[in-house]
Amino acid sequence: MTLDASAALEIDPLIDDPATRIIVCCGAGGVGKTTTAAALGVRAAERGRKVVVLTIDPARRLAQSMGIDSLDNTPRRVKGVEGEGELHAMMLDMKRTFDEIVEAHADAERARSILENPFYQSLSAGFAGTQEYMAMEKLGQLRARGEWDLIVVDTPPSRSALDFLDAPKRLGSFLDGKFIKVLVAPAKMGGRAGMKFLNVGMSMMTGTLGKLLGGQLLRDVQTFVAAMDTMFGGFRTRADATYRLLQAPGTAFLVVAAPERDALREAAYFVERLAAEEMPLAGLVLNRVHGSGAARLSAERALAAAENLDEGRIVDQRHGKAGVRDAAAASPESPPVAHTDAVDHTDAIDHTTEQLTSGLLRLHAERMQVLARERRTRDRFTALHPEVAVAQVPALPGDVHDLAGLRAIGDRLATGGPAPAGAS
Repeated sequence: MTLDASAALEIDPLIDDPATRIIVCCGAGGVGKTTTAAALGVRAAERGRKVVVLTIDPARRLAQSMGIDSLDNTPRRVKGVEGEGELHAMMLDMKRTFDEIVEAHADAERARSILENPFYQSLSAGFAGTQEYMAMEKLGQLRARGEWDLIVVDTPPSRSALDFLDAPKRLGSFLDGKFIKVLVAPAKMGGRAGMKFLNVGMSMMTGTLGKLLGGQLLRDVQTFVAAMDTMFGGFRTRADATYRLLQAPGTAFLVVAAPERDALREAAYFVERLAAEEMPLAGLVLNRVHGSGAARLSAERALAAAENLDEGRIVDQRHGKAGVRDAAAASPESPPVAHTDAVDHTDAIDHTTEQLTSGLLRLHAERMQVLARERRTRDRFTALHPEVAVAQVPALPGDVHDLAGLRAIGDRLATGGPAPAGAS
């Protein structure tokens, strides 16, 4: 099955549907997830929705394209949006989100103890999966606030773009794991019994961990665990609730990819993983698709024409110069240098024109080879996943850096169903 025969992904009905409350853009790094999320937000807002775009991309391109000096953990209104809708944008602050959870679920004294704990500071700033978990926490917070009727999520730039699906489980398993429970037990038991348990039951383990991690770090971990004990269940509960939210009918996943082999291989994995997790997939957004207004001229014909020009120019030059020399020798009355200069000037123009034409033909041949390679790669994906609707976004000549650029991307998304390979 080719891309031309696959179903077209209809963006406008998706973002116009009031039942669509969350759109999650996922895909490999560098394929345009942030730009796609921002463009969807702009288009949905200008079609009447009240939208918030949550990005986890540290490059801050979203802020620049929306005319905001900086994004942070608080949604900010985007100016310049046309129509009756509203657009807000924010960038996940991983540590601040973790701090907000602590402050919301612990009394002031315990919250201060946790926030000042060195192990917590390390965990909240860089523990594996923390960013993905906090992205899901923030999504749950935004949905619970009910201020927006559409939330667009730009997923983290992780090694695997679906790490955010696993992160709540990983962090929840860590916080509910046997190691944590053993560390919590002495604090729960308290008094002499707790100290006896700590000294007898954990002496071997703490001695080993103390050598590996350092005694101070181990004490920081134990203090952190004791302070966080009452919150552990809440992490798992909220993680499960957000996971169910991602599976709900009001959520739509868009897999974003470039028409390249590695990116579409990742996209195929994402599609299969989403199906396994029972996550609702809306379709595939294929970014930066190349086209040509002269697709009827094949690469082979363009190269052949360029070679003919090169070969013909060599022959013509050789004969042309000989002709000029012969004419000058045979006719002493011929105009002297001036006529020869004019002929040479004309010859030089023809030579330059042929060079440019040959170069353009070779560039066109390279372009057509790129188109053919992209088409083969896309067709391979659609053959494996014919059920996935596809929207193509033609490559833009420059970077997107303002609302007008995002509108252009949105327009191309909305009209970007499968098109002939040569379409520009």
